[in-house]
Amino acid sequence: MTATPLGRDYRLLWSAAVSSRFGDALRTPALALLAATLTRDPRAVAVVTVAGQLPPLLLGLLGGVYADRWDRRRTMALVDALRAAVVAALAGAVAVDRAGVPALVATAFLLAALGVLFDAASFALLPALVPAPALPAANGRLQAGTALAGGLLGAPLAGVLFAVSPSVPLTVDAATFALAALLTLALSRPAAGPRWRGEGRRERGSAGRSVWREAADGVRWLRGEPTMWRITLLSAGTNLAISALMAVLVLYALDVLRVSPAGYGLFMAAVVLGGLAGALGAGRLAARLGTTPALRAVLLTQTVALAGFALVRHPVPAGLALAVFAGGSTVWNSLWAAYGQGRVPTALLGRVGATQRMAALLTAPVGATLAGLAGAAYGVGPVVGAAAVVFALVTLAAWRALRPAAPAPDDAPPTTAGTAVRPGPLRSR
Repeated sequence: MTATPLGRDYRLLWSAAVSSRFGDALRTPALALLAATLTRDPRAVAVVTVAGQLPPLLLGLLGGVYADRWDRRRTMALVDALRAAVVAALAGAVAVDRAGVPALVATAFLLAALGVLFDAASFALLPALVPAPALPAANGRLQAGTALAGGLLGAPLAGVLFAVSPSVPLTVDAATFALAALLTLALSRPAAGPRWRGEGRRERGSAGRSVWREAADGVRWLRGEPTMWRITLLSAGTNLAISALMAVLVLYALDVLRVSPAGYGLFMAAVVLGGLAGALGAGRLAARLGTTPALRAVLLTQTVALAGFALVRHPVPAGLALAVFAGGSTVWNSLWAAYGQGRVPTALLGRVGATQRMAALLTAPVGATLAGLAGAAYGVGPVVGAAAVVFALVTLAAWRALRPAAPAPDDAPPTTAGTAVRPGPLRSR
C-alpha cells in the first residue's frame, strides 16, 4: 500500500478497514465458541447468529439517512469508538465469567446495528478520497485487504487465541476498533463540509422531514436510475444462489467431494485466495473492458465456474472452480460499488448505498432456507446444481439488461457499487 497512487487519506481508510476486519475475524468465531461453551441448545446458539444478521435488514435505510445527515468521517470514528467499548465490556464480562447468552445476543445485535451506520458512511465517504476513475481499484484493494486480514490472518488465529483465554480475541477486537477510530480521525479534513457530509447544512425546509421520507428519497433515486436498479436486482438474484451454495458447502465438500475434515481448511483457503486475486484485478478489468461489460463478463465466468464445481467430483478441480467463482464475487462487489459511488449525488450516497445493500441482502436468507429444505429432501448435490442454474439465468438476464445502448461514458473505465458488507469472497454481495 505504500506505493499506491490513491493518496494518504485512502491509505488511512484502507488501514482502518483492514484493522477492523481483522478484529471481526477474531470476534465472530469467538462468539460462536462462547455460545457453545455456555449452552448446547442449538436454538440458543442460533439466536446469537441471527442477532448479528437482523440489523442490516431492519435498520439499513435508517443508517443511510444518518450517513447523509452527519459528518461521515466523525460518524465512522464515533461508531468504531462505540464498538470498541461494547466489545471491551463483553471481554471484561467474559474474563470474570459473567457473560451469558443474553449478553452475547445483545453484543451481536449492537455491533451489527452500529455496523449498518458505519458501512453507509464508509461507502459514501470513499468518493471524497479518491478520483472517480480510481474507484474500481480503490474498492478492489479494500476487498483484497479485508479478505487477507479476515480470511488468511484473523480466522486461523481466532481459535488459537480463544484457547489461550476466551476473552483474548475479544480484547484484540476492541483494540482494532479503537485503532480504526484513530485512523479515521487522522483523515485530513478540508474546510468545505459537503465533501464529507452529504447535505452539508440541511436544505431549507428539510428540518421537519422524517427520516422515512429522507430514506424514500434514496429509494426513489435508485428506482429511477435504470442501470443501477438492474444491477441491484441482479445482485439479489446472485445472492439467492450464493446463499444456497454456502448453506450446504461444508456438507457438499465432505460428502460429495470427499474432502477430509483436516483438508477442509485448505479447501476453503483456495476460496480466500481466489477472492483476493479477483479483488486485486478488479481495477484493471474495469479499465480494459469498461464497467458494464466487465460486470457481464464476470457473471459469465462465474456461471461457468459454478457449473464446473457442480459437475466435478474431485476436490482439486472443484477447489479451483470455487476459487474462480469467489474471485468473480469480489470483482463484482468492487465494480458494483464503484459504479454507484461515481454516479449517485453526494447528498444521497448513504441512502442509495443502503438501499442497494438491503435489496441485495433480502434474498440471502431465502436462498439459505430453500437450500436447507431441498438438501434435506433431495441431498446437497442437487442444491449445488440448482444454484448453478439460478446463476445461469441471472447471467442471461444480465447479458441483456447491462448491454449498453451505445458507446457512451457509462462504459468508460471508472465506476461500480457493492454492498459493502464487510466484504468476503463468498459473502452475500
